[in-house]
Amino acid sequence: MPSPTPVPPRDRADTPWRSEGAPPAPPPKRRMPGGWRGLVLAALVVFLLTNLVLSFFNEGDEPTVSYTEFSKQVANGNVEKIYSKGDAIQGELKNEQPLPDGKGDYTKFVTQRPAFADDQLWANLTAKGVTVTASPVVVQRSFLSNLLLSLAPMVLLVVLWLLIARRMGGAMGGAGPLGRKAPPKPVELEGGKRTTFDDVAGIDEVEEELSEVVDFLKNPQAYRRMGARMPGGVLLAGPPGTGKTLLARAVAGEAGVPFFSASASEFIEMIVGVGASRVRELFTEARKVAPAIIFIDEIDTIGRARGGGSGLGGHDEREQTLNQILTEMDGFSGSEGVVVLAATNRASVLDPALTRPGRFDRTVAVSPPDRAGREAILRIHTRDIPLDPGVDLAQVARTTPGMTGAELANLANEAALLAVKRGQPAVTGADLSDALEKVQLGAKRPLVMPEEERRRTAYHESGHALLGMLHPGADPVRKITIVPRGRALGVTLSTPDADRYAYTEEYLRGRIIGALGGMAAEHVVYNLITTGAENDLEQVTNLARGMVGRWGMSERVGRLTAIPADAEAPYGLTAAPATLDAVDHEMRRIVDECYENACRLLREHRQQLDALAEALLANETLEEDAAYAAAGITRPAK
Repeated sequence: MPSPTPVPPRDRADTPWRSEGAPPAPPPKRRMPGGWRGLVLAALVVFLLTNLVLSFFNEGDEPTVSYTEFSKQVANGNVEKIYSKGDAIQGELKNEQPLPDGKGDYTKFVTQRPAFADDQLWANLTAKGVTVTASPVVVQRSFLSNLLLSLAPMVLLVVLWLLIARRMGGAMGGAGPLGRKAPPKPVELEGGKRTTFDDVAGIDEVEEELSEVVDFLKNPQAYRRMGARMPGGVLLAGPPGTGKTLLARAVAGEAGVPFFSASASEFIEMIVGVGASRVRELFTEARKVAPAIIFIDEIDTIGRARGGGSGLGGHDEREQTLNQILTEMDGFSGSEGVVVLAATNRASVLDPALTRPGRFDRTVAVSPPDRAGREAILRIHTRDIPLDPGVDLAQVARTTPGMTGAELANLANEAALLAVKRGQPAVTGADLSDALEKVQLGAKRPLVMPEEERRRTAYHESGHALLGMLHPGADPVRKITIVPRGRALGVTLSTPDADRYAYTEEYLRGRIIGALGGMAAEHVVYNLITTGAENDLEQVTNLARGMVGRWGMSERVGRLTAIPADAEAPYGLTAAPATLDAVDHEMRRIVDECYENACRLLREHRQQLDALAEALLANETLEEDAAYAAAGITRPAK
């Protein structure tokens, strides 16, 4: 059953788990990007760039000229003004002159008067009208400007270095240039609301088993005084959608302890050893905040039995990750307060070392809910949905046998979507009924069939329905339609009044007869067979195979299992060829007998078959009462 509260997001993309309820981790110590080597390299580059930049800026517009050149320009009357401090002279020409070395022209200049010069410089300057100023002709940069200019390349390079280091860290999944990773930070749920057993319904017997784990996490001292050891791991096994993940979160929320959840597939990477490293980090983080719960979803991804030849020498990434999980769980003592919960829908393929006592000591079966459980689940999932006063959730629960919590949540959501689409203020019983049809039968298809094919489809569906009405012990017919839905041109819906947990041979034969009713009706009425029975034949084959090869309902094969329950197991290696031939022979015998009975019943009740088909052609869809009335058959008492 899916969680009514949002699943916490990951805090880092490279962390393959989510956490809730854990105290915030201390901020990691900031490390220098690149380390000391990077810093030395950066300083060297900065020094070279600084010298280059300063040498560029020091080459200003005031070239140094020889005193001889200066005297020549004075004699020519080309000097406008000068400034002198000691023997250093700065000046500016009236007209631009080429440099003696031929490298450009100059106007402002700097020169040095030799100490031994005995020329009449002041007299020459006065004679030529040169102005001797009291302020420098060439304004030099201030000390602050020189300092900022020298530091600018260094600042620029440091910023560039930090930017590159941060980009590299992001590309490496949060690791720095040297591969260091910061510890993961736990993520809190919005509003602080956590899942508890109040959010779980329909699986009360499982809640009772897991309540021991909750009590242990709340009161570990009481168990230690009695010398009791809590299971190190609890395996939740059951079909998809039955609420395994929700149960794990509810246990953590009920106990008020941190909860770390991860999918087993998220530990697997192409690089061997990464998965094992992530497992070590996950268990380390859980131990830091113990008592805590670790939940691993779909553990069969990495927990399959080893030795299947999938890896080279048993050292592939999956097996190393599994070995690390085994090692971590084996290292637990009862005082650590860390409990591992795992979920799978294929417990039979798990490695025996994983399910042995001391690791996953306890296996809890999580099955689809019964009728009372379905009603309770519907009430939980409709808490936030406005319901019409006439809605009967108990009736909806009766017509949804075998549906899991996830499917019921989807049913409630589909009904709410229909109510919004129809502009209604609340969800009505019709919305729930239509949503159930959409979920079970598929969406309607706007397909226009020729009249002959439409009539043949009506007889096909009438054959299914009539045989379901006639055969004793068969599931009651709930609805018949010849409106195309999904991949089917027509659908006949039959569900039991009460949940069934064991099936008799008579009931299974009745299911086969009903499934063959469509093909038998086409054979009786039209003396032909169409492709419309493809899905029916798949159901018939699975039922007959199970009766003969798994459930011992054949005298010739005997009371043994000749066919594996696991669909992925090699079919031909489970029994001897002679046994498999016998299974095939008995399957054909059972199906042939059921087909003959189906044809015989339809011939004997041909008038009822015609009446039911005509009613279908006129109305396209017949509900339960209308279908039984059209066939002239009394509905069995509920």
